[in-house]
Amino acid sequence: MRLPRFLAPRLVAHAHCDLPCGVYDPAQARIEAESIKAIAEKYQANEDPEFRTRCVIIKEQRSELVKHHLWVLWTDYFKPPHFEKYPQLHQLVNEATKLAGATGTKGSVDPAVAQQLLDKIDEIAKIFWETKKS
Repeated sequence: MRLPRFLAPRLVAHAHCDLPCGVYDPAQARIEAESIKAIAEKYQANEDPEFRTRCVIIKEQRSELVKHHLWVLWTDYFKPPHFEKYPQLHQLVNEATKLAGATGTKGSVDPAVAQQLLDKIDEIAKIFWETKKS
């Protein structure tokens, strides 16, 4: 059954994401990663076992948030044209989420590992902002 012509859409809109693009921003992952680095530095500077335990718990929570924010970018924001233009993007997101995981900041209190995560997020952010220009 066909719709009468007067009910047919007159304008077809095309969007690149499911919500306004303003909801996506790698800064969310970066803020959590900055917290992870600060926590690791505080952990290293303090010998109190209770303080250190709290540091580890909070750092692991923040690491999960980093992974979440990166996955949202990867699955909801970045689209096939982005992956075609930036073939390294899949690998960057994979490396960053691993750096936020058990073999990275979630399993380490080394500020250098947290800095590696920040550096990887910055690489993703650079691509993200390039995609926003087009």
